[in-house]
Amino acid sequence: MAHGFNRLYEFGPWQVDQQKLQLWRHGSAVPLPPKAAEILLVLLARSGETVSKEQLMRSVWPDSYVEESNLTQNIFLLRKALGETAQDSSYIITIPGKGYRFVAEVRQVNNGVATSGAMTTGKLPAHPEQLAVAAPGRPAAGRLRWLWLLAPGLVLIALAAAMVWRRQHLPRPQAAPERVMLAVLPFENLTGDAAQEYFSDGMTEEMIAQLGNLDPQHLGVIARTSVMHYKNGKTPLDQIGRELGVQYVLEGSVRRDADKVRITAQLIQMKDQSHLWARRYDRELRSTLALQSEIAQEIAGEIQHALGANKFALAAEPPPRSFTSYEAYDLYLKGRYFWNKRTGDGFEQAIHYFQQAIAKDPNYAQAYAGLADSYILLAAYGGAPPAEPLQKARAAATQALHLDEGLAEAHTSLALITENYDWDWPAAEKEYRRAIELNPNYATAYQWYAEYLTWLGRFDEASRASERARELDPLSLIIAADNGMIFYYSRQYDRAETKLNAVLEMDPNFTRAHKVREVYVEKGQFAEALADIEKCRTLFGMPVYWSSLAYTLGRSGHAAEARHALDELERLNRRQPVNPAAMAWAYAGVSDKDHTLLWLNKAYAQRSNAMTALKVDPGYDFLRGDPRFQDLMNRVGLDNSRPDK
Repeated sequence: MAHGFNRLYEFGPWQVDQQKLQLWRHGSAVPLPPKAAEILLVLLARSGETVSKEQLMRSVWPDSYVEESNLTQNIFLLRKALGETAQDSSYIITIPGKGYRFVAEVRQVNNGVATSGAMTTGKLPAHPEQLAVAAPGRPAAGRLRWLWLLAPGLVLIALAAAMVWRRQHLPRPQAAPERVMLAVLPFENLTGDAAQEYFSDGMTEEMIAQLGNLDPQHLGVIARTSVMHYKNGKTPLDQIGRELGVQYVLEGSVRRDADKVRITAQLIQMKDQSHLWARRYDRELRSTLALQSEIAQEIAGEIQHALGANKFALAAEPPPRSFTSYEAYDLYLKGRYFWNKRTGDGFEQAIHYFQQAIAKDPNYAQAYAGLADSYILLAAYGGAPPAEPLQKARAAATQALHLDEGLAEAHTSLALITENYDWDWPAAEKEYRRAIELNPNYATAYQWYAEYLTWLGRFDEASRASERARELDPLSLIIAADNGMIFYYSRQYDRAETKLNAVLEMDPNFTRAHKVREVYVEKGQFAEALADIEKCRTLFGMPVYWSSLAYTLGRSGHAAEARHALDELERLNRRQPVNPAAMAWAYAGVSDKDHTLLWLNKAYAQRSNAMTALKVDPGYDFLRGDPRFQDLMNRVGLDNSRPDK
């Protein structure tokens, strides 16, 4: 029977079968959606080239119209399958405004015969003599004699090649992970009443909290913001496992009536999607909190049993949450939802819901911590003088700790206040470390601690803390964007660009990721920076727009245009005071030391959190030899040594 031509691609430890649309790693199949596999084949066939989004969409969806979001989502899934996060670029990089490029070295194999350069037909020679290349005038017998002489060497070469292939392609034994990762998927509301969603969401959040406190050194639990991406969805479990990087998933459902509740839960192992454990609980509604603790203990015991070792030092009784009213908890969840939007309006709405939660339950420590977080970031994002929101944030964090000294969220809030506005760096680090000690599964503590370490120029430590935050909350856009900014401040601009653009692929309106415009400036890609500024004109607001425009035009050498943008910014400032940090940034673009320092000192007088970046921001490098700038940094508690690169 004749066999059709088949093309294989190899790169690193990976193989791709063109006919079967199958991806392999070290000889083991890796699940990949068909469209993602087709995209990979297009990129592999044109490795090293930029393939536009339009070309990819025509190749993969030739007979139908689809939204560009379909391409973005499949690129995301493809990167996940390749062992990359959404921000990684080991194989596929994004070319902003153009498309994608496969950058790893690719080998092509036709019917098992490796090729380089032009593709071959995959046919073997009909006779052994055709394997040799005869010198002019040399008879065929001479060629055969040379083959016999070379045969032992050829055998040794073949054996060596086989050993290399085996080492690269056969599965390798995997050591048991030191830290097991688990995701609690959103519990399904089976009441048929949408008004009961808060109850199922509350069960999800509580299970995350209970499991996260069992043995944080060995059991990591994915944060709520990442798992809620799968609420009301039909995402396959294997895809969830890859995207979140977990070995286990907990699924559940909730059904309740006036005074009774039925909760089902099942634990699934990702490597073979086997169901390790399942239970159904029928309880009085008033005993729900105790039931959550009971389920958490059983689940941890089952995972421990599955590992075949006593991995976990289980807590006898996981600490209870502080709320007593599920209505208050529902308001708290809404507050965190809007807080995670990271916009001025979002913080205002979050404050509204946290205040309502506190009104329902005045002893709700987590709600006070959420209120503190909202006021802190409102001061940072809102552009108004931070004195009033700072005072309210400090009061809320202090009350949270008064109600629950062991609450990691409150210590994290207090750490950020101490860092951003008191500039008491040792005290802030003490609070961050205390928060992480209390709850090693609290992603925000690692995220903000990473930012703190960045401001001090401790980039290696910052990267490690940021990676832990991403492990715990892998789909968080703000954690991913902050991770990219670490590379900007450490002058690793290519990596910063890749990571920030990956966030923008997921959400083009995510403001923090648009700091990529500053990366473009440092790389001399001024057209890209200006394009980003124009694209986000309404997203930024006019003061930030004119400030960014003046800075970028000034850095690109367009002095007249930069001066025009500065005049517009000054005009806005005369009508209504502009954030002094935005004014300073605009003057930094034209290297005006006097005006930059004037506005930086005004920002200092307002206790602006923009002061924290003075040591590491490349935009202020032109000031580093100025004694006035050194004095300003000393007042903020920062030394003037150059950050590590």
